[in-house]
Amino acid sequence: MMSDKRFPLSLKYDPDWILANSMGSHVLWLQEALMRHMSFRPEMRVLDLGCGKGIGSVFLAREFGPQVWAADLWIDPTENLKLINEMGCGDRVFPIRADATSLPFADDFFDSMISINSLFFYATEEGFLNEHIFRHVKPGGEIGIVVPGFLHEYSNGLPEEYLPYAGFGLDKYHTADWWREHLMKCGMVDVLLCDSFEPDNDGNALFRKSLEIVNAHEEPYHILAWDDLTFTRIVARRK
Repeated sequence: MMSDKRFPLSLKYDPDWILANSMGSHVLWLQEALMRHMSFRPEMRVLDLGCGKGIGSVFLAREFGPQVWAADLWIDPTENLKLINEMGCGDRVFPIRADATSLPFADDFFDSMISINSLFFYATEEGFLNEHIFRHVKPGGEIGIVVPGFLHEYSNGLPEEYLPYAGFGLDKYHTADWWREHLMKCGMVDVLLCDSFEPDNDGNALFRKSLEIVNAHEEPYHILAWDDLTFTRIVARRK
């Protein structure tokens, strides 16, 4: 199930290692699909915001060579450092505990940033991205984002049948069009790409496959929203 030839870089990594260090989705697939539309070089400083257990940071450093700051609020950076060192990336990946509302970095510090399955939790309020996130990326720097969401926007609130499961994060799900508009409103970036992993809406297929891998496909809210769930991929450039 995890041997998908569409993601040749991810195939280099032990499926058991990926599964043991994932937090609900196959982060390497999402990251590989995102990175096809971004540029990374060894001399770059990259922020991986909401890195979880750090496997995406390791993947980025090993495959493309930049220095990566692996920032997460909930995962112990000491534990992440163990994984980072085991993967031979101790000189390129730097784990840190950080809150997105008060990131401990200078403005314009990073050449680029990525965020996989994180921003939707806390960055949907107007002004948040400007004030807390994007200012840490240099003008001209690329910003890559993947978030879970819906294929249909519910501007008047979630459907009644979804409401019992809002606490699982469904109340923070939006469409690719919503995210495009949200980033454009902030005025700090140009949106270069915003889709559901086109062509063929691969975002929905990747969401379903991720649920099956972690054995979460039989959860009631996943069954209910099965055809409505997707991943949204975004690439923007800081003005």
